[in-house]
Amino acid sequence: MQLKIRLFGITKDIIGQAWTSVDIPESAKVEDLMQNLKITYPGLNKLHSVLVAVNDEYAKPEVILKPNDEIALIPPVSGG
Repeated sequence: MQLKIRLFGITKDIIGQAWTSVDIPESAKVEDLMQNLKITYPGLNKLHSVLVAVNDEYAKPEVILKPNDEIALIPPVSGG
C-alpha cells in the first residue's frame, strides 16, 4: 500500500521535502514504516527519537497502518 507522510523540522531537512510517500505491505505497523524510512533515508538514523502521528494521534510502534491513514513524523523539539 502507498502511504503519504508529512514531515516536520529536521525530518523535513533530512528528506529534503515536506512530504514523502512509501510503499509498504498491507497490515504493516508503525515500526515497519520507520524501518523502511530509515533504510531509504539513512539520515533519520541520527535522530534519537521521532514520534509518529497517525490520524492526528501519537501512535505506538505496534499500531497497524491502513491505506488512508494520515501520517506525520514529528522530530524532537528543543528550545529555550
